[in-house]
Amino acid sequence: MKWRWLLIALLLYAAWTGWLNRPLTRAPGILVADAPLQSDPPPGVAPIERAGYRIMPLQYLSLEARVLAAERYRFDREADLSPVDLALGWGAMSDSAVLANIDISQGRRFYFWRVHEFPIPRRDIETHSANMHMIPETRRIALTLKSLRPGQVIKATGYLVEARAPDGWVWRSSLTREDTGAGACELVWLTSLEVR
Repeated sequence: MKWRWLLIALLLYAAWTGWLNRPLTRAPGILVADAPLQSDPPPGVAPIERAGYRIMPLQYLSLEARVLAAERYRFDREADLSPVDLALGWGAMSDSAVLANIDISQGRRFYFWRVHEFPIPRRDIETHSANMHMIPETRRIALTLKSLRPGQVIKATGYLVEARAPDGWVWRSSLTREDTGAGACELVWLTSLEVR
């Protein structure tokens, strides 16, 4: 009898979580025109200490983007810093008419997309979307980050960073929009996050 109630509770939890994370429907059209902006960090920006890691700001980042997917992580080493990865899109990759023809998923800290027929050139998909490992500066930002749904538009600022641990472990952000594949993700120290 206990197993039955446990199974019912798990099914209800899964249904509730799925309902909370359901995509937000948007009309066709570009929601975010501009690509994220990067620049050298202001003089005097110091390394950040978090959970035994040393985080070095590499570039300032300001972005507005559509959430294409959001994936939570709890058990990998990187989850000590980054509990959520966001697949984000701008330009054509913020347009529902384009996204209707692209299957998007995330897993193992990667962002995957698949098409049967390209709605826009392949290179536009690659350069107008990105997988970003988010390190929230505050608990409030962390809660907002964990509540995001595909289809929402966010406005965020922070730094592209490199994280190091005393045992030699290193996790470094990409600093360009032009790369693809392993190592092309951004690692972001998130100092502000708003849902538009």
